[in-house]
Amino acid sequence: MSWFESFVLGLVQGLTEFLPISSSAHLRLTAAFAGWHDPGAAFTAITQIGTETAVLIYFRKDIVRIVSAWFRSLRDSSMRGDHDAQMGWLVIIGSIPIGVLGITLKDQIEGPFRDLRLIATTLIVMGIVLGIADRLAARDETGGKHRAIKERKSLRELGVRDGLIFGVCQAMALIPGVSRSGATISGGLLMGYTREAAARYSFLLAIPAVLASGAYELKDAGEGHVSWGPTVFATIIAFVVGYAVIAWFMKFITTKSFMPFVIYRVILGIVLFILIGAGVLSPHAGESAG
Repeated sequence: MSWFESFVLGLVQGLTEFLPISSSAHLRLTAAFAGWHDPGAAFTAITQIGTETAVLIYFRKDIVRIVSAWFRSLRDSSMRGDHDAQMGWLVIIGSIPIGVLGITLKDQIEGPFRDLRLIATTLIVMGIVLGIADRLAARDETGGKHRAIKERKSLRELGVRDGLIFGVCQAMALIPGVSRSGATISGGLLMGYTREAAARYSFLLAIPAVLASGAYELKDAGEGHVSWGPTVFATIIAFVVGYAVIAWFMKFITTKSFMPFVIYRVILGIVLFILIGAGVLSPHAGESAG
């Protein structure tokens, strides 16, 4: 991998990680369209450490408060009813599905799941799911001629059942094209949470999963055509760009709909199917060289 490729892929990772459009799919597609080798699952997981570091910094006050309360609750039983202490447990519980499935499906994640036909399918299907979830949220928030405004849930109402459902939604993002934020936010909206609550828990829930995945894949960095230098460079680029994107996205969702992302996902998926069907793009583009 050249330094230019690593710069572009790091930029793509930073731009797409927090948006509900799937960063892993866009890394795969960028390489396919440019005629580059598929950067692979290991490169994707490691560069996500950069964007997750942006989450750690952006939500640093929340994270310090949650971690501190969680540790104190281990010693002081009176702290176990504290919201922040409970959030610590809920992040752990919600991380179980992706941890189990990530290990179980490792070979599929690095192989069949990177087929561009599957990516096109997940882009469209999960785009439609996000659109439905967003429409239901908008209906609750605005009411209508014959409907009263319905109050949606905050994170203070999050329990073990919902935490596990969020976790299952996050685990779906092991398939490129699903989108970690898109799946978890969709799940949260369908369960009745506000956009801000669903997005905030989505980002907090991703921290242990992404850091663990990146650390696990470190052993594979530098193998094949992807060397350590470009991987680290891409990770730094992803961090810088990712921090700017997460700050923008958290403001965006408080007043805007997810429909632009829905439309983008569906159109991209359809275009992919057309290009593959016409023989312009191979569903396994770049894989043989990786």
